[in-house]
Amino acid sequence: MKQASVSTVLEKILDRPRKRRTNEKVIPILGVPCDAVVVFVRFLYSSRCTEEEMDRYGVHLLALSHVFSVHQLKQRCTKGLARQLMVENVVDVLQLARLCDAPDLYLKCMKLLSKDFKSVQKTEGWKFLQENDAWLELEILQFLDEIESRQKRRSKNREEQSLYLQLSEAMECLEHICTEGCTNVGPYDKEPTKKMGPCEKFSTCQGLQFLIKHFATCKKRISGGCCRCKRMWQLLRLHSSICDQSDHCKVPLCRQFKLRTQLERKGRHDDGRWRLLVKKVVSAKAISSLSLPKRKRDQESNVLAGHTHRHC
Repeated sequence: MKQASVSTVLEKILDRPRKRRTNEKVIPILGVPCDAVVVFVRFLYSSRCTEEEMDRYGVHLLALSHVFSVHQLKQRCTKGLARQLMVENVVDVLQLARLCDAPDLYLKCMKLLSKDFKSVQKTEGWKFLQENDAWLELEILQFLDEIESRQKRRSKNREEQSLYLQLSEAMECLEHICTEGCTNVGPYDKEPTKKMGPCEKFSTCQGLQFLIKHFATCKKRISGGCCRCKRMWQLLRLHSSICDQSDHCKVPLCRQFKLRTQLERKGRHDDGRWRLLVKKVVSAKAISSLSLPKRKRDQESNVLAGHTHRHC
């Protein structure tokens, strides 16, 4: 029979030995409206179900398709109910999805519920759930807590990544200022470059120039009481940790910091947190360079190639 080929459950029921000798076999389908049963049986024969029927009997059809293992109808019901999801019915559909083992529908319900949980809490479905299904309530609250924790971690990672990118940009500006000069601060052996337009990283470059000028004239620096000088000191140390050409580097104290780091490693006083910071800044610089437009990357590669050629 057609029903048996569509549903393995129906096939087993139909093949079960009969107690009475009769050609008729009745399979009771209880707990759903008669019209929903008619639509279900028609689907077994024709594999068809209209959108109107799905809108009206989707909940009942999902239950029937799960009980009788009609997978094709179950997929249709899952998609149809997902389209009908709203704040008012999300708790009811969530309970059904859980009972009928419909993970896709379950996840969509959870996502909708998490987006507007305050409104969901006002619905009758949520109040009923609190009174009758404490386990599902706990499951929902754990899901919401996990989402909140994940969002906090993402926000923290974005903030950290932004900080590492700023430090990476500061390293580029520091090398740029100490090698070529910019605006009114330049290397010790020549005047700063006077460009017609603003520096490409003007805000960072300008702030760093103010910091350099303060560092050069500050009297508190000797006693270690100036926070701005401490910041400049850390930037110089960070540059030294990243720089791979200390013999020809024009950034102040680059070689001295490298020698100090080597002595600390020999004495086993290496700072693991500092090494992690250096690693993060280098990684941020690499990611930033990969995100640049191809034309800009090509230009920077050409400039670097020309710079290398002049030194060879």
